[in-house]
Amino acid sequence: MGLFSNKYDKSGPGISKDEARKKGMALFFDLLGRKFWSLMWLNVLYDLFFIPIMLMFPAFLLIKNHVASLSVIGVLAVIFAFIIGPATAGLMKVLRYFYIEKHSFIARDFFDGVKENFVKASVIGFIDCFLLVSAFASLQVYPALAATVSKAFYIPMVITFSIFLLVMIMNFYIFLMMTATGLSLKQLIRNSFTLSIVAMRQNLLTVAVIIAVLFLMSILLLNVFQVFALLIPIFPAAFLGFVTCFNCYPVIQKYVIDPYYTERGEVNPEYLTGSEEVEEEAIFEDMGGKEEVIENRPKKKGKIIK
Repeated sequence: MGLFSNKYDKSGPGISKDEARKKGMALFFDLLGRKFWSLMWLNVLYDLFFIPIMLMFPAFLLIKNHVASLSVIGVLAVIFAFIIGPATAGLMKVLRYFYIEKHSFIARDFFDGVKENFVKASVIGFIDCFLLVSAFASLQVYPALAATVSKAFYIPMVITFSIFLLVMIMNFYIFLMMTATGLSLKQLIRNSFTLSIVAMRQNLLTVAVIIAVLFLMSILLLNVFQVFALLIPIFPAAFLGFVTCFNCYPVIQKYVIDPYYTERGEVNPEYLTGSEEVEEEAIFEDMGGKEEVIENRPKKKGKIIK
């Protein structure tokens, strides 16, 4: 990349539109390197939808009336619960474009994803927030009841937390399918539930990466707060979304999108290379990968006039 090299002015053969697509970790790091700065910008856009959360702390400090303070915090929490789903849909729409290597106008596509999926994504986002609060409460309440009343209270705690984990894994798929297909909310939930079970390897890998990143961010928060404060607005959400898309979108292609086109005797257009996408006669030919390398001439020192 030119930004990290002093050879940015050196010519090369270019990149062919029909160049074979990399696979596995080579593809992951290739996409991550090319989209690194775009991921930062995307993370900033996603952060805008966390403004209700950011306002909770000032509301708690500045509003002296306890009831009024809790009321404002409650309203902000409800607003966040309804808008975080559409924000995630916008995030996943752009990340899906990154994965299939389709050009994206990041801000426009992000907000298009928010608007196009607002209703369905709001429902999913609200359910996610409700289950998150329920899971947290279960870890606080049921162990105390189990210690003082009966060990049987561990059972509802395990059930609640298991449901939360299952729904979180379903989220790996539901927002990607929402932006890639025209499925109804019922179909999205059913398919994401199925894929959360079928693609166990991809799911466990994604969960492991999420835990690792959250652990790293926790260490930074407790020990190097300046680095944490620098990274939180530009890094974790988009990176984790990128990992999720990279691991899980191929599963959606295999089990949801590809069968749709196979039934119609067609090829999934996401697999088409650049030249296959354009059937009409082109006015200009793309010479990427065919251009001759032009060697840089050695720089001569200029004459000094005395």
